[in-house]
Amino acid sequence: MKIRFPMSGARFRAGWTLVEMMFAVGIGGVVMAAVVMLTLFSARSFYAMNNYDDLNRQSRLALDLMSREIRQAAALTSYSTNQLVFTDESGATFSYTYNSTNGTLVRSYGGVSTVVLSNIEAGQFAFEISQRSPSNGFTFYPAGGASSAKLIDMTWRCSRSVLGVADTESMQMGRIVMRN
Repeated sequence: MKIRFPMSGARFRAGWTLVEMMFAVGIGGVVMAAVVMLTLFSARSFYAMNNYDDLNRQSRLALDLMSREIRQAAALTSYSTNQLVFTDESGATFSYTYNSTNGTLVRSYGGVSTVVLSNIEAGQFAFEISQRSPSNGFTFYPAGGASSAKLIDMTWRCSRSVLGVADTESMQMGRIVMRN
């Protein structure tokens, strides 16, 4: 018994021609390229959003810590554009110092220094002090010295590079009124 495979018929004519295959591969390549581009764009966007969130969280935590400690301070003993030195109720001193070289804000208390905030842009940090107006207890004007200061103004902006592009958080500002 011989088994024959006929070379003609509808079964052997069903298939793709070279032109059809080229079109299918071309369209598939375009679809795959679009999917890859969308995936890369989404990954970059999610990474940038995470970066913004992290910078905002760091700024918020730093401002919360500084607000709590400055409000409880007994007095501001020394002031410069990059450093504030306070005395607490027990007579101990603590300070906040901005290091422009490293882009950090450092808290020092009892001989222990900790970085409170990092990634601060150069030239984007400022401390200012104000005192109450003698005629109106609700307005402030620039203080003549550390001993008369009742209000601490702080501004900063943080940034971090994401895939070679600098991501910048919005400017953070805080006004803290000393209670004592």
